[in-house]
Order: sequence, then structure tokens, then C-alpha cells
Amino acid sequence: MLHLYDSATREVRELALREPGTVSIYLCGPTVYGPPHLGHGRATLVYDVLRRYLEWTGLHVRLASNITDIDDSIINRANRENRPWQDITHKCEAVWFEAMGKLGVARPSDVPHATEYVEQMVAMIGELVDIGRAYNTDDGVYLSVESVEDYGLLANQRLSDMIEGGGDREVFGAGNKRHPADFVLWKLAKPGEPSWPSPWGDGRPGWHSECVVMSLDLLGEGFDLHCGGMDLKFPHHENERAQAVALGKRFANHWMHNGFVVDAEGEKMSKSLGNVANLLDLMEQYDPRAYRMLLLQSHYRGPVTVGQDNIDAAVNSLAGLDAFAARTSSIDVAEPDADVLAKFRDRMDDDLDTPAATALLFDTVRRANIAVDAEAPEAGSLIAAVHEMCTAFGLVLNAGGDVPADIAAKAAALDAARAAKDFATADALRAELQADGWTVETTKTGTQVRR
Repeated sequence: MLHLYDSATREVRELALREPGTVSIYLCGPTVYGPPHLGHGRATLVYDVLRRYLEWTGLHVRLASNITDIDDSIINRANRENRPWQDITHKCEAVWFEAMGKLGVARPSDVPHATEYVEQMVAMIGELVDIGRAYNTDDGVYLSVESVEDYGLLANQRLSDMIEGGGDREVFGAGNKRHPADFVLWKLAKPGEPSWPSPWGDGRPGWHSECVVMSLDLLGEGFDLHCGGMDLKFPHHENERAQAVALGKRFANHWMHNGFVVDAEGEKMSKSLGNVANLLDLMEQYDPRAYRMLLLQSHYRGPVTVGQDNIDAAVNSLAGLDAFAARTSSIDVAEPDADVLAKFRDRMDDDLDTPAATALLFDTVRRANIAVDAEAPEAGSLIAAVHEMCTAFGLVLNAGGDVPADIAAKAAALDAARAAKDFATADALRAELQADGWTVETTKTGTQVRR
């Protein structure tokens, strides 16, 4: 059974399932006002690997991940560029899913939008006001965190130690709060801002209210796992949880947070800090699978720096796997090696230890290559185990099956030249193929080419 670090209990513990055979997961999605950066890519890839692994083990996964399509950042950009805010959200959401598709991230089971749930958010806020857990002021409605039992659980801080606000968001309504940590549930609209009706005046929901409403609506109380980046643990996830607790509802059973992508100085990648590396640019320059490979070789809870050295290393690792897939594509399929897959599950079940699992993958490739060379009977089962592990990782290998006829003819001519000991012609053909963007590998069985 999978064991994951739980941010609430601060220990690695079993991911207990509310319903046998089914995993319910909520992942905080993007605020759609700009292109995705490497940190966004890391979060989606970490949880895509988690989802694919769970499905590979035979579990049914329901993954809900929201789109924040109303927010200060969206409104501010719309005002700066004199554009309708919906124009920004629609285009940025399209860019987001295009990027996720290139990364090989499976689309969530549910993609709720904040603007679709405003009525339900108003109803929830009304309940909190009615039971005395929230209060209204001249600029909105706030949750009283002093009325919430064990507020600060995720932050691992006492309420008295907390500073107001947090994260990248502006501290809203600081002058109207009863306690510095109280947070806004409903913002009264300013002139020219998008707004919705409510008992307290036209306005829009605070950032922390959308996810609690959507997760409980789609997944129900006591859903299995709530995920997101480490920067969301406080205040966003803490404040989501606070609203559910204030209403007497069971919220997430387990909390999972991935580490930051950091720059060369160790600073977290952030739009507000201006050190954002555009995910789309990375995928234009490199095989998009390389980012998945890089992250598989890093533990999800630790920080990651994406630099020339490790992205090149990831590209080379992929090249080796693709070459293996091409070399072994004609070998008969066998039952995957049970011992290898058992070891793989042991590593993945230990807090999603993808670095150890990836090391096992490459060791199995090495063993399979030796078995193929020796024409050993275990070759087929080792090859099958490699493909099973890649499936669990969401890693699609390229066996070179899309080679055009003219390119295949050049590869055959290269082999013919080598056989005739015409090495000058062979070298010239190799150079032509490489100049056209093909990787050329010549072994005793012949020349293989792949993009």
C-alpha cells in the first residue's frame, strides 16, 4: 500500500482510502492570467506520476483540479491591457492545457471553474456568518480564525505566531480585520470590477473559498488526498481547511505538497519575483519528456534546480531508453519479471521514491541488454518489466517506428557502406542524418535512427 508524507501529521503514513479500490484527489490548479512556468510544470507532473502509478496498481482515480478564473491578478492584467478579463482567462486556460498535453499530463477527471461555483460559495459564506464564524465589514466578509479549532495545523504554527496574509497574494482588508490572520471570504466590488450578487453586496469570492466548495461538492467529505505546491500549504490550504472545520465538515484525509523549482541562487520560482522560466520555452528547446525524466530523478518533496546540466542529462537518459525500445522492439513479449516489479512497487510505495524507482528502471535496462546480447531466456521478461515501469511513470518511449522511408534508406545505405569498408561514405551519410535531426546508433545488428 502506498505511504506518503502527510503535511498535517508530519509523518509518512498510509494513504487510507475512504472507498476501497477508489482514490479521490483534489489538486489546486492554475490561476489563468499568464503562461505556465516550471513550478507549475513540476506540480502537474508530480501528481500525474502519482495518478498514473495508482492507476497502474489497479486503483480507480478521480482527480479534480480547478481553474481559478477570477482573481486580482486577472483583473489587474485586464486593466493594464484594456482587455476583457474573460479574454485573458480563456486564452491562458487554452495555453495551459496545450502545455499539459505536450508534457503528457492526463487531463483531470473534473476541471471545475471558480466562476461556475460562485452561487455555492455565497451559500457557504452565508452559513459561516449565520453560525458566528464569519463577520462582515465595509469591504467584505472575513472568517474569524480564532473561532476555528486547531487553526495552523498545516502551517505547524500557533495562531499567536502567525503573520497576516502569506504566499504571493496581497493582504486584503488588513485594516478591517478583528485578528491579523483573519482572511477574506467575500470581497465587495470596486468600480469597474467583475462582480456577482450576494447578501452583503455585489462582489466576488476570496481566493481561499473556491477550492473548499469545489472539492467537497465533487469529491465529498473526507476525500482521500489534497495536493499542491509547498507554497500553497499556508495560507491557501490552511484557510481552505479552516472553512470546512468551521462548518463541522470532514475535509481531506491526507495532505501532499511538492517542493519548489528554484533558481541558481536557491530562490523559489515565482511570477512576483520575476525569476520565472517559461515552461513553453523549455518544451520548444527540448523533448517535453525530458522534464518528466528530470523530475523522476528528484524526490517530489525536495527543491529542484532546472539547469543545462540536468536537463541535458535527462535528454541523454531518454535517448538511452528510446534506443533500448528500438533495439528490443522485435523481441517476443513475455510476462514482466515479477521480482523487478515487486521492487518497483516497494520503492514507489515508500513516499513515491521515484529516484530509487528510476534507478531500478535503468538497472533493469542494463540487465535486459546483457540478456539480449547473450540470447538469455530472461530477456523478454526484463524488457516487459522496463515497459511496465515506464507505463507507471507516464513515460512514453519512442522506438523509432515513425522513420520515413527515405531516412530508413539512408540508414540502410550507411550499413552497406560500412560492410563494404567505405567508411568515408558511411561517415557522410551519418552526418547527413544527424544534420536532419536524427540520432544515429550503429551496433552489430545494424544502424538505428530516431528523432
